[in-house]
Amino acid sequence: MTSEPRHAASLIVLRGGTEILMARRSDSHRFMPGVLVFPGGAVDEADHHARAATPLGPRTRARLERAAPPALAHALAIAAARELTEEVGMSLGVPPALDGFAYLCRAITPPDRSIRFDAHFFIVDAARTSGAPVGSRELEEPRWYSVQDALAANIAAATRAVLGQLQRWLSHHDRDGPVPTLRDRVWHME
Repeated sequence: MTSEPRHAASLIVLRGGTEILMARRSDSHRFMPGVLVFPGGAVDEADHHARAATPLGPRTRARLERAAPPALAHALAIAAARELTEEVGMSLGVPPALDGFAYLCRAITPPDRSIRFDAHFFIVDAARTSGAPVGSRELEEPRWYSVQDALAANIAAATRAVLGQLQRWLSHHDRDGPVPTLRDRVWHME
């Protein structure tokens, strides 16, 4: 029986235009233990009602709302900000400022997996955050990686695919066009 994917969000924190914040998932996790990931997680019910200091920018909101109704788009961005604080101790403020987010892509766990997510990936410049990255119960050893170093680490296939989209984004391609969506292990432009 195929389970419905849970809505989730990840935040790619970009430092100096060349480094990204990633951390290793705890070995005790059921989903992808020991794998290098971006801070992120499932949307909580409270994320739908949480306030933001600033809303998503119009370009980001418009791209995100191609795949998510406005209330869900807000909850996804709030979840990304909340998970950044919970998992690596960095903050976008209380309430969080969301106007610095860019929307990179979406990845949906294939239907043959028992744990599934419909994950949306945002990018934010590290200059918009406060605090230094610290480990947590969920993510260990957070640090800054070049994209090449991250690609050489123990990462999931979906993370590898998202890093490919990040490389294209960093070269200033596809920032306003259709949203790349990884569905059934194949990229679709939506």
